[in-house]
Amino acid sequence: MSPFMRNIRIFDTTLRDGEQAPGATLSPEQKIVIAGQLVKLGVDIIEPGFPVSSPGEFAAVQAISRAYPQVEICGFARAVRGDIDAAVQATRDAERRRLHLFISSSDIHLNHQLRKSREEVAAIAREMVAYAKQYVEEIEFTPMDATRSGIDFVVEMVEAVIAEGATIINLPDTVGYALPEEYGNLFRSVRSQARGGERVQYSAHCHNDLGLAVANSLAAVAAGATQVEVTVGGIGERTGNCALEELVMALDTRQSAIGAKTGIRPEEIYETSRMVSRAMHFPIAYNKPIVGRNAFQHESGIHQDGLIKNRSTYEIMDPEKLGISRSMIILGKHSGRHAIKHRAAEYGVELAGPELEKVYEEFKKTADRQKIVTDDQLLQMIGETLEQPQEAYKLIDMQVVAGSQRARVASVTLLDRKQGKEVSCSAIGGGPVEAAIRCISQAIPYAIEFEDLELHSMSSGEQAHGEAVVTVSHGGKTFRGTSMEQDIVLAAAQAYVSACNQAVFAAEKGDRILHA
Repeated sequence: MSPFMRNIRIFDTTLRDGEQAPGATLSPEQKIVIAGQLVKLGVDIIEPGFPVSSPGEFAAVQAISRAYPQVEICGFARAVRGDIDAAVQATRDAERRRLHLFISSSDIHLNHQLRKSREEVAAIAREMVAYAKQYVEEIEFTPMDATRSGIDFVVEMVEAVIAEGATIINLPDTVGYALPEEYGNLFRSVRSQARGGERVQYSAHCHNDLGLAVANSLAAVAAGATQVEVTVGGIGERTGNCALEELVMALDTRQSAIGAKTGIRPEEIYETSRMVSRAMHFPIAYNKPIVGRNAFQHESGIHQDGLIKNRSTYEIMDPEKLGISRSMIILGKHSGRHAIKHRAAEYGVELAGPELEKVYEEFKKTADRQKIVTDDQLLQMIGETLEQPQEAYKLIDMQVVAGSQRARVASVTLLDRKQGKEVSCSAIGGGPVEAAIRCISQAIPYAIEFEDLELHSMSSGEQAHGEAVVTVSHGGKTFRGTSMEQDIVLAAAQAYVSACNQAVFAAEKGDRILHA
């Protein structure tokens, strides 16, 4: 255990560096909403954008500066008077603010991009930090591409800007080139060699070109950095930045070994990730650490058996503490009897003996064909085996009319097993999926809220199947339904019915368990 616990400040640049990812552009209104979620998440500093780059960017930074006094706002600027003036004006209404100035320091950048000498660049850095210091007390300075710059010149630049009033020194791995040991040594060298280096704070800013952004950031923390610059989901130019959720949970999970903590609220991580993913139209990879679909899901029968008995056998974090409400078990061809029995019990059905074996045989046949078995399919297998249908509602028929010059119209017929009758409804929507969902909502008399829809391609070619994952909420709980079909609208409808069936079952079950 470390003798003391250092606090690492989280500097979020999702709205600035993150937005530089191709195709990730946000409107000012979207930026304001995401900034609010970042405040809720508990980040210490928000870099909302690059004020001089456009009127919309300036307006977004200005609005965020006014709206969120509880967080420090950072105005980003090149070491250019016009940039600094724009950043000063955009952040002038912030309760707490800083300016973040940068200029290149590597010979590669100086020779081929800036076309300036080291002496000229050092003079510009000194002059612009002095200029910015007139307006703002907190000045962060970044020698861009520091990890490919000679240590002597980095030290020279750092000394110059500290002398003019810089309070935070950011040493970035701009192109994701450094190895963790090299990056840690950069911080140690600058801290020990730069005159005045003991008076300032140090920040890490890492890109992920070699997949080392989080590892390098942790190396910087070990070498004395007290701030790390991150983006939600690791979004950003090229392969992105250090991922907020990965860094934070590494510090949290291994806190005793690292001796550092953050003020991030873990329960807000998942919702923040989903919000950014939707706004930027960047899907979250299945295997993404912490927030990816597979992060807390297990298909291997050995793993499933261990998890059912004790989560800690194969999980080092609790997904519910991260705001992730989802099943830990995925039913696929590697799943065993324990997983099927466990999932059936969640629906109030106790399987054992011959019934379990019969369901398991049918399950294996289906899993060999399509990789994953949905809850609907499992319930159908159970119903056929027990000769007792398990779903409260079954989708009997659906018709959808869609076109570029007409309204999207859907009609569905559901079987209400409790009432023993079929119910038909029609509705229109902005798209065929919305129209179908509205129909089903009319037919199911429960206050079930549609929360989320994910669509995934499970194969390629003309015979490709799409998987739909629908999340609904009812009674303060969330439920997920899945379905796979060649017709993605049908898949979405079936997944919605599946999720609704789970919600209905939970509402009516109470403590009662049905025994086969």
